[in-house]
Amino acid sequence: MIAEYSFQVRWGDTDAAGIVFYPNFYKWMDEATHEYFTAIGFPSSKLYADEKIGMPLLEANCKFKAPLLFEDSVVVKSTAADLQNKVFKLQHTFFRGDQVIAEGYELRAWTSFKSKPKAQPIPDEIRVKMLQGTLPLKG
Repeated sequence: MIAEYSFQVRWGDTDAAGIVFYPNFYKWMDEATHEYFTAIGFPSSKLYADEKIGMPLLEANCKFKAPLLFEDSVVVKSTAADLQNKVFKLQHTFFRGDQVIAEGYELRAWTSFKSKPKAQPIPDEIRVKMLQGTLPLKG
């Protein structure tokens, strides 16, 4: 499944030169992850409220190819790049129009918070949705 998250760069996302301050890409990848799970029918807020399931971040990386500027319109396309039993990687590609601005990923664990946090197997119904229409991982 490929999900899209769109937004416009705000002034507060930039430095004094009007260029996006790099930590914002990590914030946007996090937001894109929540949009991804909503798009496949499993909003993260509902997963936590109903089942006490969360997806803590284990690792994140982003490669920057061009700067984003104040008021740029951005689309982040997110897809499952790797699914293990309890851990998954989402690949995020940032676009301004047709131009790739940045590429990153997040590695997360499917985790129960019913008591002490503990990684759990990703349910089959969610795994199937995540695997539909995935993109190959760029190396």
